[in-house]
Amino acid sequence: MFTNDYIAQLLNLEDVIITNVENISDELHIYLELPRESHICPHCGKETERVHDYRMQVIKDIPLARDTFLHLRKRRYRCDCGKRFFEKNTFLPRYYRVTSRLVSEIIHAFKKVVSAKEIGCRYNVSGVTAMRYFTLFNRKLTKLPEVISLDEFKGNSGGQKYNSIVVDPKEKKVLDILPNRFEGDLVSYFSQFSNKNEVKYFVCDMNPHFRQVAKICFPQALVVADKYHVIRQVYWAMERVRKNEQNRLSKQHRKYFKRCRNLLMKPMGNLSEDEKNRLALMFNMAPRLADAYRIKNDFLTVIRSSSSQEGRKRLTEWLFSVEVMDLPEFHDCTKAYHNWYREILNSMDVPWTNGFIEGCNNKTKVLKRVCYGMRNFSNFRKRILFCNT
Repeated sequence: MFTNDYIAQLLNLEDVIITNVENISDELHIYLELPRESHICPHCGKETERVHDYRMQVIKDIPLARDTFLHLRKRRYRCDCGKRFFEKNTFLPRYYRVTSRLVSEIIHAFKKVVSAKEIGCRYNVSGVTAMRYFTLFNRKLTKLPEVISLDEFKGNSGGQKYNSIVVDPKEKKVLDILPNRFEGDLVSYFSQFSNKNEVKYFVCDMNPHFRQVAKICFPQALVVADKYHVIRQVYWAMERVRKNEQNRLSKQHRKYFKRCRNLLMKPMGNLSEDEKNRLALMFNMAPRLADAYRIKNDFLTVIRSSSSQEGRKRLTEWLFSVEVMDLPEFHDCTKAYHNWYREILNSMDVPWTNGFIEGCNNKTKVLKRVCYGMRNFSNFRKRILFCNT
């Protein structure tokens, strides 16, 4: 009797009677039944204790160091009205061949970035069955926060090459995954929310379609350009100068420039004496590259301004100084900064960027790799939302 009680506690099934335990190969088989009790007839509502017959049902349970099967001896009761029904239990849903806690464990396992096949192997079910249980999870966004961030990522799901992700950068939460990045569909999606006028800040990269979506759906919100994508423009311009300058040099010097390209990405204050000397050698051979490096460092000072009021003067002076220099490689950069002038200044007043959303996109890339891609957008969306909760 005590042994059965301990086994029941180990299984967390203290309301059952353990009749036998067998180890067969790599499987654990546990035979059990429920205490006999009176039940209410679902047809007429009367109470009955009359047992009509017994049936054995094999149930998969959470593995206990090996595949575990429960052999439940189910009673079927009979009422005076002629209705026959099975006794109730707390661990087996109706029409299921697995325990409710096994389904819960399988769904919870999808939080990790692993494939459905691997989860199924771990819990002795097929990958398709594991995914079918996971589809029970569903979440729908009903309210927008005051700060939202929007970005695109390469999903290759639902027949679209790119999908969109909506994030709350303030609370570090993934709000929703959208099937595409088309401007019209994004406007339709955000227009359905009744509290869209409560959105105060809209953070995005330098995508003009996203900015247009913000102006249409959130006219009262401040559009904030992501600092990483802003800074990236000046780095690209400096790289174009480096490539043009090194193409004029000999083969040996071209290799030297290419090996030292990472030094150009580092701020001046982070360079060692040896690295400064190596840069000085490059600047002697390519004076235009020295100008580009200085411009890049000056812009880092501009973007780190403590407020838009301070940054407005710095950014204006920086743009004027670049435009009067003989560096055509910076033309696209300055043009982008003119087009996004207001949004760049807004980024100096708020602490929010697309940093969190880029981290989510990296996690999505890992998920796609371990799952060998996910063509079903609904399942793909649920996986991303569940992995980032």
